[in-house]
Amino acid sequence: MKTIAVIDDDIHIGNVLEELLQREGYAVLRAYSGTEAVLLLERTRPDLVLLDLMLPGLSGEEVLSKIDSVPVIVVSAKAGTDDKVKLLLNGAVDYVTKPFDTRELLARVSVRLRDAVPGLPQALEAGELRLDQTAHAVTVQGVPVRLTKTEYAILKLFLQNPGQAIAKSVILDRISADTPDCTESSLKIHVSNLRKKLRDVTGVDHIESVWGIGFKLNP
Repeated sequence: MKTIAVIDDDIHIGNVLEELLQREGYAVLRAYSGTEAVLLLERTRPDLVLLDLMLPGLSGEEVLSKIDSVPVIVVSAKAGTDDKVKLLLNGAVDYVTKPFDTRELLARVSVRLRDAVPGLPQALEAGELRLDQTAHAVTVQGVPVRLTKTEYAILKLFLQNPGQAIAKSVILDRISADTPDCTESSLKIHVSNLRKKLRDVTGVDHIESVWGIGFKLNP
């Protein structure tokens, strides 16, 4: 399941976007200010960002400058050609003017996500850990490690965000497509089992609990 971050302080528009995207099978993350958006993007890595410009705290332009390696579609009431050109040159992949046609927006989202797929690395690596997405295999120091489907999904998310603390709710949201039966209470068990399997090979704890937030991977 692809995850899209909706960054918009207009609750009504944000709700419309969230409902629209969820009906199309996307997971949705929300942020209501520029500052909150930066914190969200520090904790997790969505597949696409829908970014408004008129935000409290940091402006949309400032948020855009802090986003790296994630495609951003600007969704804004600013309709001037100069605004569009400036934002596209500064990193946005597309620009949709409010009010928008929902079919057009969904088409643009689909195109940008499709274009991003070829750049997906076949293997994710951090330190001694390696996850081969093609072979669906995990090794630690070259030693194969057998993981359950849920453990694999969790480790994949950690490897996509090494060193970043990820909230339990975000983990559950991001792995929900692969492991719909995982709950907050069972998540702790899955992470504990994953931690043990990795530690059995290296003698080192690769996964750390972050009090009040969730977990993070120490490469």
